[in-house]
Amino acid sequence: MTHRFGRRAKASAAALGAALLIPTFAAAAPPPATTPAVSCTSGKAGLAAKLTKDITAALANRKGTVAVGLYDRSTKTTCTLRATTAYDSASTVKVTVLATLLWDAKKHNRYLTSTETSLATAMITKSDNDATSRLWKQLGLTKIKGFLAAANMTRTVPGPDGYWGLTQENVTDEQKLLQLVTARNSVLSDSSRAYILKLMGQVVSSQRWGTPAGAPSTVSVHVKNGWLQRSTHGWRVHSLGTFNGGGHDYMMSVLTQDNGTMDYGVTTIQNVAKVIHKDLVPTTATTALYVPTSKPSEAFVATPADR
Repeated sequence: MTHRFGRRAKASAAALGAALLIPTFAAAAPPPATTPAVSCTSGKAGLAAKLTKDITAALANRKGTVAVGLYDRSTKTTCTLRATTAYDSASTVKVTVLATLLWDAKKHNRYLTSTETSLATAMITKSDNDATSRLWKQLGLTKIKGFLAAANMTRTVPGPDGYWGLTQENVTDEQKLLQLVTARNSVLSDSSRAYILKLMGQVVSSQRWGTPAGAPSTVSVHVKNGWLQRSTHGWRVHSLGTFNGGGHDYMMSVLTQDNGTMDYGVTTIQNVAKVIHKDLVPTTATTALYVPTSKPSEAFVATPADR
């Protein structure tokens, strides 16, 4: 904070000047901004420290801005990095769109129509943007905001003017969503949760990159990814994943931006995912690990031309 002396203070200083030598000091430079650190807690001894160390190492020397959210029910483990930093959602918002559709159908005690089922399947398994736009328009902002409130996703802001890919999301709220999808609650019915996980488990192979990287064959994989290039902050590359089986039940959100290329962002996410899977689910040398496609792809998201 810069202090300014008033006229009275200046006059007093002048009067004392003959008797006292008043030293002057240059304004102190502000301290350099600190890089946020990975923070983990766990009910299992030693696990939090190991995850903190390994996630930090996985991100060492990686360019870009990365946010990480992890929750493992089986060991009561949580990890966060940049928990509330907002990112353009790209296609990861499609899980929220599907959840809103099912939440609204539950409120009206109805099943999805055949058209809605077809659109939802295309939206999640193939990341179809036209299907997403149709459902987004059908639902409208009132219902979408209604679901966000019900889910306590308080920091998520729907994209304006139909640009659903510009929804502002963060790992805290995405983790809340994944927790709703993976455990019984009053917001989503059991059948709705099962349907979301079913579609996330049927994503086409070219879009199953990101958080599944390194997942052991003993757990089932459910994923939804997104990517988006804009003139500011370069490539946004995100991945949401849930994993359960063999006594394990965990979910992961990794959001990134300021990537030079899409592949660079994918690699960053997969570096983080591999160490998380390794630390949470110890495996033997013979355990098969999930290897994502070598040519990751996603569907382009409509955005305003001037950004």
